Order: sequence, then structure tokens, then C-alpha cells
Amino acid sequence: MADEEVKQEAESTETPETQTESQTESQTESQTESQTQTEEKPECQENSTEQTEAPAEEPKELTPEEKIAELEKENADLKDQLLRRAADFDNYRKRMIKEKQETFDYANANLLADLLESLDNFDRTVEASATATDVKTIVDGIKMVKGSLVQMLENKYGLASYAVEGDEFDPDIHEAIGRVEEEGIEKETLKQIYLKGYKLKDKVIRNAKVMVSVPKK
Repeated sequence: MADEEVKQEAESTETPETQTESQTESQTESQTESQTQTEEKPECQENSTEQTEAPAEEPKELTPEEKIAELEKENADLKDQLLRRAADFDNYRKRMIKEKQETFDYANANLLADLLESLDNFDRTVEASATATDVKTIVDGIKMVKGSLVQMLENKYGLASYAVEGDEFDPDIHEAIGRVEEEGIEKETLKQIYLKGYKLKDKVIRNAKVMVSVPKK
């Protein structure tokens, strides 16, 4: 009995500070246990999520009939593409043939349009010659039309005539229709021009027909 009384007296004699420290330690232990439970909870949730995830389905293998149907569809698509491209190419080929033919048919349209003015001038000259009393007037009119025509062909189309008496003979651009031996010359030269040659820019489109003088042996 004496021991119990001593114990009670000791408990009753504890200071408020000692009681506060005891309460603080009790609260800290409670919070630590709560945090531990909170940290363990996500792990449980993760395990639960992994268990609830459905397994991935394996790709379904096609039956022979389905494979055949798929190949037939692919073959039909390729055939359709081939037919379309063949049709496009055929239309392109026909269009190119048509354009080429039109180019050939109307290649000289610009030239002929430019020649119309010269034709009109020739018509006026012919009409004037019916009542003209002076031959020189008619000749002058013809020379004027010729000069206008030559100038248009040279300036606009690059057409130029060549071959003048005394030029050196060149078999590449001259066509000799006869030869005459002459003394005092060292090279073959053009003695007479029967028909002028013409060049379209740098290309000969008609050789000149000439009589050639050759050195006398």
C-alpha cells in the first residue's frame, strides 16, 4: 500500500511540461504510422491496376477464303490503275499527233500572211499596167514590189541570196552546170549565174546554178 501511494504521488507531481512532451510524442508516432499507410497504398493500387488490365489480343489470322478475297481486291485495284494510265497515255498520244499535224499544216501561216502584202502590190501593178503608156513606170513598180518582198524575207525570216560573178567556186553551195577554160586565172571562179542560191540563216536551202571558169591547162 505504501508503494502505490508513492507511485500516485509521483504521477500527481509531474509537471505540465512533462505531460506536453508525452502528448507530442504520441501525436508524432500517430502521424508516422499514417504516412506509412499512405505510402503503401499506391503500391496496392498499382498492383490492382496491373491485375485489371486486359491482355492484348493477338492479330486474327485470315482464313484462306479471306486471303483470296483480299488478293482479288488488290488485283482489281491494280488493274483499274493500269487501265486508267493506259487511257491517259492514249489520250496524250492522240493529242500530240493532232498538235504535230496542226503545226505542220500551219507552219507557213505567218510567212503566207506576210506575202499577202506583196501579192496585193503585184495586183495593183498589173492593174496599172493595163492603162500605162510608159513602160518604165511598170518596170519601176515591179522593182518596188520586188525590193519590198526581198527586204521582208531578209529582215524577218533570215532569207538571203548568194552567188555573184567572180566569186570562188564552192561545190558545197554551187552547182556547176558547165565549165569553161580561161587563161589568167588560178582558181575556179563563177563566170555566170543562171540561178541564185538562197540561205535560210546559215543553212543552204537552194544551191546556186552557175557556169564555172577553170584555169587553162
